[in-house]
Amino acid sequence: MTGKHKPATVAVHAGRKPFEHFGAVNPPVYHVSTILYPDVETMEQRGTKPFEGMTYGRFGTPTSFALEEAVCALEGGHRSIAVPSGLAALTLVLESFLKHGDHVLVSDSIYQPTRRYCDGHLKQNGVETAYYDPLIGSGIADLIRPNTKLVFVEAPGSLTFEIQDIPAIAEAAHKKGVLVAMDNTWATPLFFKPFEKGVDLSVQAATKYIVGHADAMMGLVTCANSDLWQTVKAHAAAHGLGVGAEEAYLALRGLRTLPLRLERHQETAILLATWLKRRPEVLRVLHPALQDDPGHKLWRRDFTGSCGLFAFVLKDAGKPQVDAFLNGLELFGLGYSWGGFESLAIPADPGIKRTVTTWNPGGPTIRLHAGLEDADDLIADLDQALGRI
Repeated sequence: MTGKHKPATVAVHAGRKPFEHFGAVNPPVYHVSTILYPDVETMEQRGTKPFEGMTYGRFGTPTSFALEEAVCALEGGHRSIAVPSGLAALTLVLESFLKHGDHVLVSDSIYQPTRRYCDGHLKQNGVETAYYDPLIGSGIADLIRPNTKLVFVEAPGSLTFEIQDIPAIAEAAHKKGVLVAMDNTWATPLFFKPFEKGVDLSVQAATKYIVGHADAMMGLVTCANSDLWQTVKAHAAAHGLGVGAEEAYLALRGLRTLPLRLERHQETAILLATWLKRRPEVLRVLHPALQDDPGHKLWRRDFTGSCGLFAFVLKDAGKPQVDAFLNGLELFGLGYSWGGFESLAIPADPGIKRTVTTWNPGGPTIRLHAGLEDADDLIADLDQALGRI
């Protein structure tokens, strides 16, 4: 694909080579472990380039290569690497660039499993994690030490939805030779172009919107240049992080309809968020696409859209009221995920952890994912559930 095509076109065509697969529109599912060579010379040549082409199933197959090519085309990076889950992608980036004695800066609004990995595995291996205020912007320069190797951002936070000034953070980090990695799962490659904003490594929990059907686990890391890709790919290979053929196929299938699905998720979420703002039981709504959201100006500057994930804060409510609301929902499932066709709800407060900032919104926080159901039906479901509190 060339740069002249728009994202919806890229999502349909990137990674597809029908006439390399007997005209098949979709890349077939390749179940592969062993690769045979026609002669010793070819085997020896391939052995010097273990990450190029077909060498062993764990390093990739035509199915996973097609997925990586398509995602990379959407994100605008150098190359992508598929791994078995979103968390595997997050930890792979941290593992690839941090060693004993290093220091990493991580957003205080980071995804809880990422925080757990930093406070557990990284700490045990002599890597110090320092958390920063997600609203710090260029002020992050004051936190960078001589041994700081990486800044890890997530925008917006997947529970509290702060928008970070990614270009300012990247500029400050790069001036001191520090890499910037970003969890870009919320916006997807369609609504945020990480490499245009200074990010070096973009991480996708493709389990969410790219797969889109709540039936496969997948993670992706896209790198800005060849050196970064070689480093991450080598670490993925060393840890045996190959992906299953069926999962790669399902992620690629989901990617083809991502633009259409994401538009619907976005539209429905904004309708729900606007409706919730008018409810007397609701203290505030956390959605950066709303004009009165604190992060709206940055979102409007850097993002081209929003997804189906947002949150709201209940007024004058305790756990019994929260439980009554959640238990009363009929169309919103109670589940710890998002990005699929189904609507979901969770009590967000148990997952909100802070180290250097305080999260005190004035009431209990509930996170919603707006699925592909009819918006009027979802509003009616919220209405009857709110009536229970």
